[in-house]
Amino acid sequence: MKISRLFKLAAAALLLAGCGESVSPDHPSRILFVGDSMLASHRMSDRAVADAVEQTLREPVVDRSVIGARFFYPLPISGSAGLNITKQYVPGEWDWIVVNGGGNDLWLGCGCVVCDGKLNRLISKDGRKGRIPGFLSDLRRSGAQVVYVGYMRSPGRGSLIEHCRDEGAELERRVQKLAALDSGVHFLSLSDLVPEGDGSYHALDMIHPSIKGSNAIGQMVANIIEGP
Repeated sequence: MKISRLFKLAAAALLLAGCGESVSPDHPSRILFVGDSMLASHRMSDRAVADAVEQTLREPVVDRSVIGARFFYPLPISGSAGLNITKQYVPGEWDWIVVNGGGNDLWLGCGCVVCDGKLNRLISKDGRKGRIPGFLSDLRRSGAQVVYVGYMRSPGRGSLIEHCRDEGAELERRVQKLAALDSGVHFLSLSDLVPEGDGSYHALDMIHPSIKGSNAIGQMVANIIEGP
């Protein structure tokens, strides 16, 4: 990759990572978002998942999610700027950290074809080892509770990642096992969010959430944070 393109990617990641932080010294946030485009979509129009959480809970949220981010990202500059999900975390007085990811590792990293090795590197079958458990363990040591958000399922229409369905489901089964080991990790499944044949929760690409989808996910995240 040319150096100029590398710096363009880094600059874009920094710009995206800085958006949506409606906080100030007088109004600090206790909620941090990190992850990929499922969380980052619609942030420029203030209609991302984090924006829905802000509106529901009536408090500021810091959103550092970045489009295209992965857990395994080899380039150091753009990775540090946010394309590596683990680098999106910043220390703070966080009570809640909302996380998603893994989809780009499977889709872009191994094409959702021969992914057993990549899946095991992300998270082992028992949910105890791998990049995701290690990252969530670090977040929990900070004292924060963690919400790990799964992915929406396609509504039965054409999608570029339709062939990733089985790999994505297996990833989430493993994350669910991880959440069962720690009461401070909450797995939010979106598998039942989208009715069969209903494309309104997805953007035109049938991959990312629409504004309606982002709002629905935000409401579900806010319900977990609010508690019973």
